Amino acid sequence: MNTQFWIAFKSLVTKEVHRFSRIWVQTLVPPAITMTLYFIIFGNLIGSRIGEMGGFSYMEYIVPGLIMMSVITNSYSNVASSFFSAKFQRNIEELLVAPVPNHIIIGGYIAGGVARGMAVGVIVTAISLLFVNLTVSNWFIVFSTVLLTSVVFSLGGLINAVFAKTFDDISIIPTFVLTPLTYLGGVFYSISLLPEFWQGVSKINPIVYMVNAFRYGFLGVSDVGIGTAFGVLLVFIAGLYTVAYQLISRGTGLRS
Repeated sequence: MNTQFWIAFKSLVTKEVHRFSRIWVQTLVPPAITMTLYFIIFGNLIGSRIGEMGGFSYMEYIVPGLIMMSVITNSYSNVASSFFSAKFQRNIEELLVAPVPNHIIIGGYIAGGVARGMAVGVIVTAISLLFVNLTVSNWFIVFSTVLLTSVVFSLGGLINAVFAKTFDDISIIPTFVLTPLTYLGGVFYSISLLPEFWQGVSKINPIVYMVNAFRYGFLGVSDVGIGTAFGVLLVFIAGLYTVAYQLISRGTGLRS
């Protein structure tokens, strides 16, 4: 990356980080409050009645999934809202006519989404320590899984923003697709508890692989193969990046 492109990339990332950190009350505090309620209700109140799951207390078992859920939601929403705002205000046209490669534009927005996802993940992890003694089995798997997952959903948010025509459109995918897949992604339960048929159906859900790989990094247990989980992540990154690059190169939804 030459100096000119590096400056463009750094400027985009700085803008994105400044954007969500400037309004931290709206971007960082709500997920912290939401996850605290999950810890209290599902962990303390309901968890004490459920008992153990996978050889761990219910609270220990769901914490990695809740952290991952917050990372997914915030990575997605950050890029979707930011890119659509730039498109709505026609700021994106300045980037499109500038001598900046499309992969720099995509990389800048994705880095912003990853930064917010990671920031929220750290906050939620810190809050979880108030409720459970969290241990880490494999730091590399924890970090690589959360990073790759954040990239996947940042790319998804970018594609959503490209097609969105109104601000309401950027909430359709999170509401009707992302939320159901997340709740059915093994955050609150082990898919091994399901009948064999529904275990097979669950494995169609990519979030199952992300949650389980992340859980394996903390607890050393998983319902899916770790190699398979990383394979799914890499395939989704490659596929979504290709789609995003093609859409921006063609100016789909960006040029009036």
